[in-house]
Amino acid sequence: MDSTHFYRDTWVEVDLDCILENVKRMKDFLPKEVQIMAVVKANAYGHGDVEVAKTALEAGATYLAVAFIDEAISLRRGGINEPILVLGASRPTDVKIAAENNVSLTIYSKDWLDEVVENYQGTTPLSLHLKLDTGMGRLGVKEKEEVEAIYNTIERNARLQLEGVFTHFATADEIVTSYFEQQYQNFVRMLEWIPKKPKMIHCGNSATGFRFPDKVFNVVRLGIGMYGMTPSLEIKDELPYQLEEAFSFHSKLVHVKQLVKGEKVSYGATFTADEDMWVGTVPVGYADGWVRKLQDTSVLIEGEYCQIIGRVCMDQFMVRLPRKLSVGAKVTLIGKQKENIITVDDVAKALETINYEVTCTISFRVPRIFLRNKRIIEVRNPLLRH
Repeated sequence: MDSTHFYRDTWVEVDLDCILENVKRMKDFLPKEVQIMAVVKANAYGHGDVEVAKTALEAGATYLAVAFIDEAISLRRGGINEPILVLGASRPTDVKIAAENNVSLTIYSKDWLDEVVENYQGTTPLSLHLKLDTGMGRLGVKEKEEVEAIYNTIERNARLQLEGVFTHFATADEIVTSYFEQQYQNFVRMLEWIPKKPKMIHCGNSATGFRFPDKVFNVVRLGIGMYGMTPSLEIKDELPYQLEEAFSFHSKLVHVKQLVKGEKVSYGATFTADEDMWVGTVPVGYADGWVRKLQDTSVLIEGEYCQIIGRVCMDQFMVRLPRKLSVGAKVTLIGKQKENIITVDDVAKALETINYEVTCTISFRVPRIFLRNKRIIEVRNPLLRH
């Protein structure tokens, strides 16, 4: 089945020109010696891993980052040959596949590395990045003795290559910087435990790159900023350049009907028409990532805000229309119509969460349309891949 087609009136548009511009602007903003590692984990934050990765590399990124080996293999199968780092934990028994695919793995403990040495019998060198826990409390090594033991193990084993060392900040996107400074100083101190520094030293995510470009060492891991979204609303006014939001989410009205005063809508009959009114049905539901909590928020139709009424169903929701509208009218859940806009941050605020979660939550069953110069260059529909 051809995965470039879809047979429902619901889709995401990803403007790759925005991705391109966001990467270029970060590259221009940073010192010339700093590389960009484009973070494309979680299907590129819901945008599309292969397409975003190719665009980021075109814009000047030199490295890619994912969460686990499967995501790296997906990029390789998509024709991408540039270096990839797995940021998360990998099973020691799977390192052979990583080495064969030129995928770098994260060392997060001496025990993990010992299991790698015991299990890996291949001859292809295995590239590694050492994760230091400076205060995130997630993955990483904290003690000097353990770091030294890891370094010595690598030095004794020609099949292991220490390509990088890194950490991750917990509060780089917050106004108060005291804990960030503490973590940064911890990282500087812990780097002294490594006698011979690897070629890549990185601690900076998007927020760090935006706010502390003098403290990123020689690589920035560009994630949320690449997609045109601010790392947090707290620092939105501190951004050094304008971000271009790449993600938009659309559907169409598939049914329009008139309700009379007193009639009810959707499961639980939680909405009652307070007057005679027009209602439209939109083929999007919580199985697509448009969760039930979004009841009473708005979408855009013909440039006007229209309220979601009644509970969001698994595959559909209903909206209150300002008048009788035509079946097939475009519905924008995220994006712009005429002079009005609904941003990812707007949806995140309604959900009391962060913008990262919104785009990641829009599920695989929603096709992605990729645009360059406002023209469709590719359509990806995972449901029809096989």
